[in-house]
Amino acid sequence: MRQRPVPRRQGDVLRRRHPRRGARELAGVDQPIHVVDVYPTLAHLAGASLEKTKPLDGVDVWPTIADGQPSPRREVVYNVSPFGGAVRQGDWKLVWRASLPSQVELFDLAKDPSETTNLAAQNPEKVAELQKRIETLAGEAVPPLLVQEGMGTLMKTLSGSVSLPDEKELELQP
Repeated sequence: MRQRPVPRRQGDVLRRRHPRRGARELAGVDQPIHVVDVYPTLAHLAGASLEKTKPLDGVDVWPTIADGQPSPRREVVYNVSPFGGAVRQGDWKLVWRASLPSQVELFDLAKDPSETTNLAAQNPEKVAELQKRIETLAGEAVPPLLVQEGMGTLMKTLSGSVSLPDEKELELQP
């Protein structure tokens, strides 16, 4: 079977066959979609229920891909950690590196998709709004194991209660 080359330019059209809806042309998508949307989208296409799953970060984006409807995704979270975070809402993307030296970058992706012009100094309200969102996301997240283990070891060392590991702890060592 000969494969057709995949169009690479924006505006090129893909023709795909949906099992229940027949052939359709799919244009490029210029709205936010995230990798976490793949599972709920494929589950929907397969007719699978997600009712008994744990809460998912992703959403079904098939109507956006297939029919050009607006994306249900209102933000894209690139990363949130104790050392910084990045989030996109609409055309605005904030990259916040909290570790020293700290750095805040704000980009208008509609006008600057290559992220070359930092607009943080000109838009302090938008920076504050997106930083608040990153703070909220960080508060909802489970702390990384590295940070938990590192802080536990640091606190034991600082408090002076250094002890030898017991046999169970040694078994967990790599």
